[in-house]
Amino acid sequence: MSDRILEVENLTVDIPVGGGMLHAVQGISFHVDRGETLCIVGESGCGKSLTSLAVMDLLPSKAFRGANVLNLADEDMLSAGERRMSDIRGNTMGMIFQEPMTSLNPAYTIGNQMEEGIKRHKNVSTAEARERAIYLLEKVGITGAASRLSQYPHQLSGGLRQRVMIAMTLMCGPNLIIADEPTTALDVTIQAQILLLLAELQREFDMGLILITHDLGVVARIADRVAVMYAGQIVEQGTAEQVFNRPTHPYTQGLLECIPIPGKTDRSKPLGSIPGIVPSLIGKFSACHFAERCPYAMDECVAENIDMQGAAEAGHEYRCLLDNETCDANARKKGVA
Repeated sequence: MSDRILEVENLTVDIPVGGGMLHAVQGISFHVDRGETLCIVGESGCGKSLTSLAVMDLLPSKAFRGANVLNLADEDMLSAGERRMSDIRGNTMGMIFQEPMTSLNPAYTIGNQMEEGIKRHKNVSTAEARERAIYLLEKVGITGAASRLSQYPHQLSGGLRQRVMIAMTLMCGPNLIIADEPTTALDVTIQAQILLLLAELQREFDMGLILITHDLGVVARIADRVAVMYAGQIVEQGTAEQVFNRPTHPYTQGLLECIPIPGKTDRSKPLGSIPGIVPSLIGKFSACHFAERCPYAMDECVAENIDMQGAAEAGHEYRCLLDNETCDANARKKGVA
């Protein structure tokens, strides 16, 4: 089997709204390899969650999904019907949502819900499903796993519910897990535990992991590669080392400038900020999406759409008309490279 778990090329998501067509995701491309963590980062509303729902084929009924390539473990998901996608979801590919209390059914026990998934996809007995559930609950750090199976979601804390969701996602041994801001509803201490747990499980089970977040601190800790999204587009992607140490796109540089760095950030000076607002994505839009907020914008930036181009290092690319040397000089001037 190929090491490439997921291949996405020119993915689009369009949603009809009252004012016209909302182009929520606009021609993004990325991939995930076995054992790799791809972090998709960006501010709220940039299209991160819709990207994950498009991959899972869980978009709202009115939304339109398009792509040139959408392959999971060498299988074409664009040609897969609803029945086949139902077989894939929870089996070959799993998803961890933001708030486990809305994902777990309050009327069923933890054991019922964990066993249901594996019995749907695998030919196993109830005893085997129960044994697998206990094993995975122990793997995710839940003590007294056997007794937890008879409990209901409301009887568990937020951190335990999220651990249950992770264990449930692993029941069928998926090749890919998509985690959509899985620590949003948790306190800081529990967030760190959940992220460390995800990283350990990914290494142990050799899965691909897509982590969707707006927290650059999280990204810096666990990402192998990073895709930065802005207004429905990927504006920069590369390894975590490339994106954090040599940010190329002005938006990425602006994001990093907003983060205080111990021992580096001057306490006497205010943190950086990105002026302006995100443009509307309703209707046709032929310009750099960041042009109105960019300090380096030129006339050419608003004349036509901007394509991705390669940065100085292989695997690092960005969506901007500025050349590498100029981008590097801007990053050094801002103190983010």
